[in-house]
Parts: sequence; C-alpha cells; structure tokens
Amino acid sequence: MTPTVFRSRGYRFYFFSREERRIHIHVQHATGEAKFWIEPEIKLAQNYGLSARGVATALRLIREHEGEIRAAWEAHFGR
Repeated sequence: MTPTVFRSRGYRFYFFSREERRIHIHVQHATGEAKFWIEPEIKLAQNYGLSARGVATALRLIREHEGEIRAAWEAHFGR
C-alpha cells in the first residue's frame, strides 16, 4: 500500500506502508524519484533521477506541507 499524502506541481508525495519507522516521505515526478527524511530534520535521503532543481522544489514543498505530512504519518502508522 502506498498512500498519497498530497500532489503538487507534478510531484506526488507518498508513503510505503511496509518500510522503516523513521518519519520520511517519498516523492515521485516524471523526471525521477527521491526519499526525504522528516526527522530529525528535513533532508534528502536518496535520489533516483531528480535534478538539483527538482530536489529543491520537493524540499520546498515538503517544508510547506510538513504539518500535513506528520499528521498523515501518525494517522497511517499510529505513531
């Protein structure tokens, strides 16, 4: 199961249901994918093809939606 948290500017932000418990979010775009840590700070964990500009856009969107991401994580994983 991969619940989508939100979509913006061609990016999809989602979780994998059976993955590690440290809060993070996956990002998918037509140009690539990436994984970002939310804790202990928001930062890139892995990049699979996103350009530097794509990573910067994803980071900005994650920061803008941090509260929504955390709430969705807690609702989904029961943290």
